[in-house]
Amino acid sequence: MKTILLIGFTFITISSFGQKDETIVDNLHRKKFTWLISKNYDSLNWIMHEQVQYVHSNGWVQTKKEVTEDLNTGKLNYTQIEIAESKTIVYKNTGIVTGKGRFRGLMPDQSEFNLSLFYTEVYVKVGKEWKLLNRLATKITL
Repeated sequence: MKTILLIGFTFITISSFGQKDETIVDNLHRKKFTWLISKNYDSLNWIMHEQVQYVHSNGWVQTKKEVTEDLNTGKLNYTQIEIAESKTIVYKNTGIVTGKGRFRGLMPDQSEFNLSLFYTEVYVKVGKEWKLLNRLATKITL
């Protein structure tokens, strides 16, 4: 009986840690969008892994340095992001977020963009912190 209780408690403990990590990764993924709109670039710089690959819906691939520079110069300028749906799963030290949303902003020439995107984000746990390692976006119709 003690063995069954111990196994049950261990399973519940492991499951609750996974759920906690899923909540943390999901919250970070949502905060990242808020930081983009509010131009809180220090937080965005913090969340991105040093080896991040940021793949835009037009196939444009950027490093952490390139994303940071484009945000600071206004080349990337998001004004509104609406998440239509998202799902987060965590396996060991990797979190995967898939979602759909509408992304609005301004181009460098101040013309507006309005894109519906499907996106996948991969987060890895480095020490006690979750970092964005990869982001891939694809244009869709919502």
